Amino acid sequence: MVKAYPTVSEDYLKAVDKAKRKLRGLIAEKNCAPLMLRLAWHSAGTFDVSTKTGGPFGTMKNPAEQAHGANAGLEIAVRLLEPIKEQFPTLSYADFYQLAGVVAVEVTGGPDVPFHPGRQDKPEPPQGRLPDATQGSDHLIQVFSTQCLSDQDIAALSGGHTLGRCHKDRCGFEGAWTSNPLIFDKSYFKKLLSGASAILTMLGASTLFHAITNPNAEASRALATVGFLLWVGGVALLLPAFMVV
Repeated sequence: MVKAYPTVSEDYLKAVDKAKRKLRGLIAEKNCAPLMLRLAWHSAGTFDVSTKTGGPFGTMKNPAEQAHGANAGLEIAVRLLEPIKEQFPTLSYADFYQLAGVVAVEVTGGPDVPFHPGRQDKPEPPQGRLPDATQGSDHLIQVFSTQCLSDQDIAALSGGHTLGRCHKDRCGFEGAWTSNPLIFDKSYFKKLLSGASAILTMLGASTLFHAITNPNAEASRALATVGFLLWVGGVALLLPAFMVV
């Protein structure tokens, strides 16, 4: 079945292309690709497949959503993006934040991600749908199941941690996931296999690689200690890129 996407005008598509060029410059200049990827994912992470509610509808621009504990630090991304967004008033915030995540992957050497515009802004997101860092693996799996993500999807999704680092004031941990947190590659999983990363060892992430190469629910459920930090944007679109190390 062919997926049907919203229809937008030619002028809107031109604005998307121009905004994309501006975003490339900003992300390259500020080295903020990991932050933009996280913004895009958190914006989308309120989706619920059973009710078809939540999702990437531009609500991250609201201070109330930025203040949610799971979104700590994302106000920086919103602030960096606002001067560019002001140049393209016809674009929805919903599209713009997802476009920033797409560009973040491309700028850091990842695959080209198809971008389909047409999201509409909504006033506020559903509350309580992002994972709670104080809970365990059952909570993590339950939250992601509402988005129709399997255990294997969760393992693959965590590969987005090849970009970025932990910040003490945002997640309680400190340190880069990989030796080059601004390059989008498979080094996250390679380090899991080799045990070469102190931060991954500290977080108990060594089981993550096995959850992918040996697909079963128990292995995937062992992602508990890592899963709290899975919130990076748009990576669900890139699952095949992470399935081979």
